[in-house]
Amino acid sequence: MAEALLTLEGVHTHIGEYHILQGVDLVVPRGGITVLLGRNGAGKTTTLRTIMGLWKPSRGTVTFDGRAIGGTDTPTIAQGGIAYVPETMAVFADLTVEENMILAARQGPPDPARLDWIFGFFPAMKKFWQYPAGVLSGGQKQMLAISRAIIEKRTLILIDEPTKGLAPAIIESMIGAFAELKRDTTILLVEQNFRFAASLGDQVAVMDDGRVVHRGTMAGLSGDETLQTRLLGLSLDAHQ
Repeated sequence: MAEALLTLEGVHTHIGEYHILQGVDLVVPRGGITVLLGRNGAGKTTTLRTIMGLWKPSRGTVTFDGRAIGGTDTPTIAQGGIAYVPETMAVFADLTVEENMILAARQGPPDPARLDWIFGFFPAMKKFWQYPAGVLSGGQKQMLAISRAIIEKRTLILIDEPTKGLAPAIIESMIGAFAELKRDTTILLVEQNFRFAASLGDQVAVMDDGRVVHRGTMAGLSGDETLQTRLLGLSLDAHQ
């Protein structure tokens, strides 16, 4: 396995009185896509939000690129090279696609070559460049959310359920985009569409009840229906 880019060791996160993460151990190697799977409520989104500093770990360590970031504020974490695409997409509906992208560019106006690279993934972003983001379809808003995250080169991108609610044709397009994108950056992906995850993932971690209960290769999990059923309740073949 490649060197670790991100490591969580014994991470606990409380949200109010609720103890959500209960000792998460997770290693994300540098390069490729690590998929975080698990049943609803297992703690996947809370893990991403804890990494991003939106929730503070109550115990344990989060190390990114050799630096301890657990408990660090979100802007500092973002400036250090981590981008986050939440499940809610969080685009600015009243601003144009262009204005959304400009706001996401921390180092000045977007680089034209970088924009052309993004348009190659998501042609709709070029087509709707001057349109308010609020008029985009759900799939197009998801493309915009991802485009914002990659407007500048990031070391790590956290992406939470990018295919949720999308039409199959858009999901197929997104598979191609992610396959290309992972050559350029490291991705930690939370996904409920297991076929999407299996087609892209290199490494996988499965969560249950606030802990990581399985780590290995995505290919290994995809090829073992018994393991899929034990960890996830249903085999990948049952998720179309």
